[in-house]
Parts: sequence; C-alpha cells; structure tokens
Amino acid sequence: MNKDKTALVVIDLQNGIVNSQHAPYTGAQVVEKATKLVNTFTKNGAFVALVRVSSFDGKDWFVPQTDANRSASGFPDGWDHYVPELDAFQKTYRITKRQWGAFFGTDLDLQLRRRGIDTLVLCGISTGIGVDTTAREAYARAYQQIFVEDAMTASTKEEHDHCITHIFPRIGNVRTTDEVLAMLK
Repeated sequence: MNKDKTALVVIDLQNGIVNSQHAPYTGAQVVEKATKLVNTFTKNGAFVALVRVSSFDGKDWFVPQTDANRSASGFPDGWDHYVPELDAFQKTYRITKRQWGAFFGTDLDLQLRRRGIDTLVLCGISTGIGVDTTAREAYARAYQQIFVEDAMTASTKEEHDHCITHIFPRIGNVRTTDEVLAMLK
C-alpha cells in the first residue's frame, strides 16, 4: 500500500453513535481498532479524515417520508463530538456531513484528489449506513477501497455481515485491522 496515495476515512465515531448497541462488535471495540489505524496512518504521514454527522438546527438534514419510525426527540449536547480517543489526534482532517455518506455536500473528494489519493481505507459505524453509503459514493468516483471488517460494526450482525459478504467484495477488498497495519509498514 502506497501511503502517499492512500487515505484512512473513519466514519461517525462520535459520542452519540459509538455508545449505542452494535453487533458484531461493540462501539468500544471499533474505537480501539480505529485508534490503532489512525495512530499508524498519522505516524506514517498518511492522510486521515475523521467524518462525523451533525446538524446546525435540524433543518439542514434531508428527512424523507419512510416506513421506519423516527425519533422526534433532539440530541443531547456533545452527541456529535468525536470520541476522545480520536479527537486527540491533531493531524487529521475533520469533515461534517449532513447525511449518510461522507462525499455528498462535503469537500472530501476535493481534498483526496488534491493530494493524489486513489485508495481509501474505510472503517467506522455503521457498516450498513455510513460506511456503505460512503463506499458506494467512493466507488462511483473510481477510488480503490479497503474495508476494515473488524473496525466497523452495525445495528445488527446480519446488517454487518450482509455488507461484508455481499457488497464490499464487489467494490473493494475486505481486510482485518492487523492486515491493513501490516500493509502500511
């Protein structure tokens, strides 16, 4: 893996998301793996983008009519702050998104292309929402992709496994944290 052409993109590891119920890995397990990845990428001078979802006033989100029940309650203070383990890394690019994917409405693609990056390493929460949507957007933009299976999780094991087994192998490579760390050295 060429560190100059590869970026680590970490999706939604923020207080209000990490601390929810997840499977097959807990939020804490994903944060631990992602922290190892961010540490190694930054030490090697590779580009790292931390992505969070947030809203200014709730009116900047698209809220379609759906069959799923949506909570009408607001979010507690600090729900959109990066978890402390990741917030401590100063040499990371910070992106705020207003929807599931990290490309639409952000400057992620611009920042990657200006740096000559053609490969993304993706991790975070949720496998089937934020990571999957970002992966599909990246695929449409012709990025090579590596998915860190044990550094992402979902609402259910079935959701996670579906993406890992049926979606991600069609648009990139699925690897473990240890395999990615070995590739970067």
